[in-house]
Amino acid sequence: MGMMARHMEIGAEIGAEIRAERAAARLFMLSIGVFFFGGFLTSVVSLLVPRLQLMFDLGYARALLVQLAFHASYLLFAIPILAIIVRVGYMRSVTIGLAVMVTGCIGLVYTQRVPGFTAVLGALLLLSGGITFLQIAANAVVTVAGPARHAASRLTLLQGFNSLGTVLGPLLCAQFVLPDIEGGFYGFSNGDAAIFPFALSGVALALLSLAFGLNRNMLGPVSRTIVPAAHYLPLFFGNRRLRLGTAAMFGYVGAEVTIGTLLTNYLMQPGIIGAAPVTAGRMVALYWGGAMVGRFAGAWLMRRWNAATMLAAMAIGATVLTVVGALWHGPVAAVALLGIGLCNAIMYPTIFALSLPKDQNATPPASTFLCIAVVGGAIIPFFTGLLADRFGLGPSLLLPAICYFGIALFARDCFAGRAETA
Repeated sequence: MGMMARHMEIGAEIGAEIRAERAAARLFMLSIGVFFFGGFLTSVVSLLVPRLQLMFDLGYARALLVQLAFHASYLLFAIPILAIIVRVGYMRSVTIGLAVMVTGCIGLVYTQRVPGFTAVLGALLLLSGGITFLQIAANAVVTVAGPARHAASRLTLLQGFNSLGTVLGPLLCAQFVLPDIEGGFYGFSNGDAAIFPFALSGVALALLSLAFGLNRNMLGPVSRTIVPAAHYLPLFFGNRRLRLGTAAMFGYVGAEVTIGTLLTNYLMQPGIIGAAPVTAGRMVALYWGGAMVGRFAGAWLMRRWNAATMLAAMAIGATVLTVVGALWHGPVAAVALLGIGLCNAIMYPTIFALSLPKDQNATPPASTFLCIAVVGGAIIPFFTGLLADRFGLGPSLLLPAICYFGIALFARDCFAGRAETA
């Protein structure tokens, strides 16, 4: 009798493991869509800058308010969103985030049909609020769903799909969002062409939100473990590595977004290659494609190189290429700026990993600060735009170059072991 009970117990355990593996596989497939559309919409939003410049006769600084609105949510909403995630759980939070993104897509469809610059900024802030949910919750979902020993590989693979989205965004959507070679927009009279990327993305995101909602109980009971907010600031000010890493993350996202956003205008300049708007927009895919290829190559190289050394090499490379793009002319300058995408590839995960304190209990608040640092994508582009209006687009790129140099200094401190505590 005891033997039979033991066999039944073993059978139940095996059955539970099989169900858990199937659930993890299903969740991974759903997460592919989340990561893909996050990258896809991020790169399409960058194409709005040259479009809005022409539609509303804007300078660089005002046009780059697009990125200010799109990335400000990380500063405004990260803490409230973290509180919601703690309360309702990861799966429900992803569902909410996707639904908010759908609302943002609807807003962008409306603003393309009834143009209004302030309305565009409001819709972008709404869209980025949903992405902030996913930035915090979706990464955690992938980490906890499935064997812990494979968490890094799952995240790396999903980041590859995110990069695929950033590549396909400009390739597929430049013809709809940007003006044609004669200077008019496809469907300019009513904005029909420009709504396609946002309308189709909204439909796909709505289906994903429904799928996550139907699977909302997949991860079991919600964890109620809350890290007291009173511990956040002492941790931040008491840990040199976290402080420097947060600054490096701020600079990295700011520099990457600035260059990705201004590349279309940059390549259109007669002194660079004088590309037509749609052609220039499609060429931006090379910048994001470099990041996609570099992620997989970087994962292989980092098995052989120290992470801090690798980060320093890429940051110095990006600094040099940005300076060349800022001060040089012609195809050499264009190739240099496009090549920065390859250097960007390993920066986000490496900065993130090097910045975390050794105490694993401090990971949640530390991760929150690193997430908030993504607001660099709002601030650095805006100030680069102010410089571009005053000194020209090329010289303004020296600000992203300074950001990359700061990342190299952070990597040097990590390699030397100085970036530990205050």
